[in-house]
Amino acid sequence: MSEQVLRKSGAVQKNRSKVRTIAQVAMLGAVATVLMLFEFPLPFLAPPFYELDFSEVPVLIGAFAMGPVAGIAIEAVKILLNFVFNGTITAGVGEIANFLFGCAFVLPASLIYRKKKTRKHAVLGMATGTITMTIAACIINAWVLLPAYGIAFGMPVEAFVEMGTAIHGAINSLFRFALLVVGPFNLLKGTLVSGIVLLLYKRIRVILRGDYS
Repeated sequence: MSEQVLRKSGAVQKNRSKVRTIAQVAMLGAVATVLMLFEFPLPFLAPPFYELDFSEVPVLIGAFAMGPVAGIAIEAVKILLNFVFNGTITAGVGEIANFLFGCAFVLPASLIYRKKKTRKHAVLGMATGTITMTIAACIINAWVLLPAYGIAFGMPVEAFVEMGTAIHGAINSLFRFALLVVGPFNLLKGTLVSGIVLLLYKRIRVILRGDYS
């Protein structure tokens, strides 16, 4: 086989791989968008406007299978599709925050797993991602997101503090709200998502990567 034929064959394979990756990113982004619709509150842990969903599961699976860049792309597709089909009641603030928190979770997890693709590194990556997401969520909620919500809905920040106090008596400021409500909420979310991914990833990897070994 000539060198020219080999080059053409390699180019074809590369193009097919790109097309496949794009298709998988779109598919997983669509699945994540659907999962965003199935939200449920945790009244024992957070006020009702904080709702848990499992849309990060397909994002993290895609990031593990195809790399961190693909994970970010899936996260972006999820947010854009949700914005198009469901609109926004937060002037885009909630959607941007969701994207940032998702990336804070998925990026560390996929980068650590990429170094060595073992179960141990997957667990370490997801634990790191959960902690990173929790810290980011606490900081952004306390100093950006909750004040922005207050402006958007014409509510004083004290209203959020009062909602938190009804759940946990020690909450008397936005900082404590973030620490005692946002923190545990995101720790629980990251833990649940990580557990589901651990159960599903090996099975779904066969489809995404064609890895039948």
